[in-house]
Amino acid sequence: MKLDGESLNIDNVWQIAYGEEKVEISEGTRAKMTKSRAFIEEFLKTGETVYGVNTGFGALSSVHINPDQIIELQRNLIRSHSVGVGEIFTVPETRAILLLRANALARGHSGVRVAVVEKILEFLNKNVSPVVPGQGSVGASGDLAPLAHVALALMGEGEVIYKNQRMKTSEALELARISPLVLQAKEGLSLINGCQVMTAVGLLNSFEARRLNWLTDLAGSMSLEALKGARTAFDPLIAATRAHPGEAKTARNLLKIMGPKSEISESHAGCGRVQDAYSLRCMPQVHGAAKDTLRHVITILETEANSSTDNPLVFAAEKKVLSCGNFHGEPVAFALDFLGIATSAVASISECRIEKLINPAMSNLPAFLTEKGGLNSGMMIVQVAAASLVSENKILSHPASVDSIPTSNDKEDHVSMGTIAARKLGSIVQNSENVLAMELLCAAQALDFLKPLRSASGVASAYDFIRQKVSYAKEDRAFYQDIDLLKQMIRSGDLLKSVTNVSGELEW
Repeated sequence: MKLDGESLNIDNVWQIAYGEEKVEISEGTRAKMTKSRAFIEEFLKTGETVYGVNTGFGALSSVHINPDQIIELQRNLIRSHSVGVGEIFTVPETRAILLLRANALARGHSGVRVAVVEKILEFLNKNVSPVVPGQGSVGASGDLAPLAHVALALMGEGEVIYKNQRMKTSEALELARISPLVLQAKEGLSLINGCQVMTAVGLLNSFEARRLNWLTDLAGSMSLEALKGARTAFDPLIAATRAHPGEAKTARNLLKIMGPKSEISESHAGCGRVQDAYSLRCMPQVHGAAKDTLRHVITILETEANSSTDNPLVFAAEKKVLSCGNFHGEPVAFALDFLGIATSAVASISECRIEKLINPAMSNLPAFLTEKGGLNSGMMIVQVAAASLVSENKILSHPASVDSIPTSNDKEDHVSMGTIAARKLGSIVQNSENVLAMELLCAAQALDFLKPLRSASGVASAYDFIRQKVSYAKEDRAFYQDIDLLKQMIRSGDLLKSVTNVSGELEW
């Protein structure tokens, strides 16, 4: 893959984070960076004061630094800012962070040497991943603390994950035959100014959320079939009267999966039921709103991934070095909070359908989907667990971006908390994945009680695929194992593929 500072998207970020593809700098990018660096070096010769080049940082920006102390200044900056705590980011998350940091610097507005980006890519290509604690960023002036841990590793200090082992960076660099980076003027600051941590983690979580969006349509289709719901609410005439794209896309997805009818739907034609519960009838509106939110958020994140977020920014052609606030994470923070809310809502409507499936008053199915209720509890606590996760999501969905607290002697007096938004989005996505796995478990169990009637082709394909590994529960067992198997099917993409092979590609 050629890095040019302009072309990253959610799919290639995921591919690099989880794959082995090598990344290199494009020739055009190399030329832009060389011009930008030459301009910074000319500035140094003039002795003119430039923030971050020959001054202190933050509230210490008025302190001038002598030329012979500039390398020490950059080194001290990285060491002092490496104060992250808590659970470390995963290797894929860290790889995405490295990729985005390299891409931002490659745009040529940071004034760093080409060697800096080449060193980041050397770490990436040789699978050396800095140990980056997840907590410590307020999301303005950049993701300072976590990015400092990345820069610390580039300097040969701190810790990394190499060949699945956590070790001192110096040991790993010797094994991988990588020489440490010696930071020059402005380079330490450029490595930590920016929103690459929140954006990288946000993109990976958005990728997972997109997959869950498709699976939500599938799980809802299976539940509707099992609950003998109507397809009339998905007629394209309805979506045409309310022009939100996600509504029409979801309705089309549902009809692709369920078709116009099935043996099950035909069995209850003329039953007299006028309308289904909202969790069935309003799937286009709720799932669709989540799709619209997701597309908006991905646009924001991809824009950020291909932006210059340093301070100051270097404009070599215009002969300007301009102090600015492009490091502020508010655009990303707002977007990630919004996606957290939308994903939480999708899990909530999924739990509503689980409750309908286990409640005989709503389904005409056996209570808790078990043959011998009393002796067996069936899916009783599956729904309880889902309710717990949905409730936890409600707490996690409180926006991080509504908070701010002054830092750096009140110089940095408004911050975004975007990295907190990114991390809690990850928890919301994981919780929602579990809820969807629980709905799939219950829907498949419910469909067994409708045999010998056959469901629609897409639903039947998903049911058959699930039953290859998760059998009908004639009696109680440890259902967490079934949930784990279903999550594996979700993450691998195989369950979705089993449906799209029959129904065609789904929209988002």
